[in-house]
Amino acid sequence: MLEKTKETAAFLQSKISVKPRIAIILGSGLGDLANDIEVSEKILYSDIPNFPVSTIRGHKGQLIFGTLSGVDVVAMQGRFHYYEGYSMSEVTFPIRVFKQLGIEYLFVSNASGGVNPDFEVGDIMFITDHINLLPNPLIGQNDEELGPRFVDMSEAYDKKLLSKATRVARKNGIHYKTGVYVGTTGPTYETPSEYYYIRGLGGDAVGMSTVPEVIVARHMDIPVFAVSVISDLGVKGKIIEISHQEVLAAVEQVTPKLITIIKEVIKGL
Repeated sequence: MLEKTKETAAFLQSKISVKPRIAIILGSGLGDLANDIEVSEKILYSDIPNFPVSTIRGHKGQLIFGTLSGVDVVAMQGRFHYYEGYSMSEVTFPIRVFKQLGIEYLFVSNASGGVNPDFEVGDIMFITDHINLLPNPLIGQNDEELGPRFVDMSEAYDKKLLSKATRVARKNGIHYKTGVYVGTTGPTYETPSEYYYIRGLGGDAVGMSTVPEVIVARHMDIPVFAVSVISDLGVKGKIIEISHQEVLAAVEQVTPKLITIIKEVIKGL
């Protein structure tokens, strides 16, 4: 793992002209943030040694290097999921590589189903904590050079970054919610009973990503800010049939607001 991580990082360093401080994972339908990056290089996943390839519609499958709000960044335009058949080490491999590149912060976005009855489609939810129903990506032999065997998760989502995001949202009149994200395997959307179960566990939103990347980031002591866009509802009386296209459409409506938040938080770092 470590050898492959270093090999991939060395390849990328030979191709780029920036030294990214921040890594951004752009989830379903949120790739438009890439348009605001002053791009220096774009590299297809398929051209990167040891990198998986994104197979999901709405995920372009490339790394973008450049500056955003005056800060050097790397953005993943498309992520990897456990349900695509990748191992957890493959799903989280980019985070390992980003650490080797010297990133200081990780920003993550996703589309998710809201199970909190106070939520509506199109809400922005800042993630304050998570519940993991996926295999833990740290299972297996641990390399102390990557991080400790046992990882403290009492602050999986950085409180300082969260505070900055809430101030930015208020300043710009952007309505937001906060809540707990529940990570599941997918690729099926939840049944009504599963939605009720997730709410009973203490979840506010549910999705098929994010948690593995966050766990690995914390393993390497990288502070994380993460945000969900509520793309459908798993609330009694509001559950309807949902398609991936409808998820993308719901996310598209609030993308400009999310871009404003991420850009201004980065500007303040």
